[in-house]
Amino acid sequence: MRLTEKGRPLVRFRLDGADCQALSGDTVLTAVLVSAPAVRQSEFGPEKRAGFCLMGACQDCWLWYEDGGRLRACSTLIADGMQLRTAPPEGWR
Repeated sequence: MRLTEKGRPLVRFRLDGADCQALSGDTVLTAVLVSAPAVRQSEFGPEKRAGFCLMGACQDCWLWYEDGGRLRACSTLIADGMQLRTAPPEGWR
């Protein structure tokens, strides 16, 4: 749950095909964690990941755009219309 805020417009985005919303000025990490219990699953095991350092150093918060590009969720601002994935697209590399 997030505290009620006034004065920041809603931003709409998609995460793994689901419609989500955030507040303008949120990082992608904040937007995702308000909408989902984790950012992604570890590539090394079944553990869920939710970011760690919150400053782009640990690389724990990588997400993918629908087109296959990667982004660090902790240091990227959410933008209206973003289409994000918690797992890499098929054939990614």
